Amino acid sequence: MLESLGIGAAAAAVYQEMLKDTSAGVTEIGSRLGWNEERVRAGLDELARLSLVRPSWEDPSAFRAVEPEVGLASLLAGQEAELRRRQEEINAGKQALELLVSEYGHLNRSRRSLDVERLDGIDAVRLRIESLSVNCTTEIMGFVSPGAQSAASLDASRPLDLATLQRGVRMRTVYLESVRNDAPSMDYTRWLVRTGAQVRTAPILPPRMVIYDQETAVTPVDPEVTRAGAYIIKCRGIVTSLCELFEQVWRSAEPLEKSDDGQNEHGLSAQEQAVLHLLAKGHTDEVVARKLGVSVRTGRRITATLATRLGAKSRFQAGAMAVARGWIDPTTAD
Repeated sequence: MLESLGIGAAAAAVYQEMLKDTSAGVTEIGSRLGWNEERVRAGLDELARLSLVRPSWEDPSAFRAVEPEVGLASLLAGQEAELRRRQEEINAGKQALELLVSEYGHLNRSRRSLDVERLDGIDAVRLRIESLSVNCTTEIMGFVSPGAQSAASLDASRPLDLATLQRGVRMRTVYLESVRNDAPSMDYTRWLVRTGAQVRTAPILPPRMVIYDQETAVTPVDPEVTRAGAYIIKCRGIVTSLCELFEQVWRSAEPLEKSDDGQNEHGLSAQEQAVLHLLAKGHTDEVVARKLGVSVRTGRRITATLATRLGAKSRFQAGAMAVARGWIDPTTAD
């Protein structure tokens, strides 16, 4: 019962024994409680700190219990004072919170009223993506490039994706074909599909992009350095164009479950066709590798294989010969 006043169980037991017999000493209290002297003195020390015992006027080496109506009332008054202080702090905290929310909300509404808003740094971007995901009600569409995703990115995405899908929001995502070469990323995409998302792959993708409810788009400030920041786009005309771009890519992309060894009538995989398009347009090995989401070494290997099949002596000649033979349509954008 006394523990509610901040008195430990041992100290409370010693105090109650002292109230029963005001003349009882350490030895007698220990005998009654079945404790050793050290444990009794520890209880007395706590009682002294709480001002519940005082030295005897008759025997300065002994202690006497302070009457409950005095000692316990003092403890209770102290707790009430502490409660009032904490309540004042809580009230002050509420006022500060209301002021901060009011000020931030005003600034936030001001920023979000813009058609295009720039966010700098990965923290700002992830916080806004979290907010957009939580408030999304119908559909999320996105391109994810490069193919392989970092562990940090996957860890940050999983709880948001799960919560979004559980709310019944439709989710469609297109990954680079090269995602199939990365086991952790493939595990994640398969988990997305099992959880209810739709996932497809394409050999080449536009820069990374996410569109929420066909109203707000998030695109990188610098496609080469995604950590640099992002643009939040609400301009209706731009968002509508980005939605149409997504639908075009989605229609031509392959379902995740489909094997990546499918070939066209010329014996070319989707990835090989993409490489030939890039070669025909004169792109460097580095650009080819980046757009495919593979290493430069892998990109060069694919290029060399295609050049050998075509009998070409250079990368650009391989692209030109592919166009001449009708292997690729030169009017198709890369």
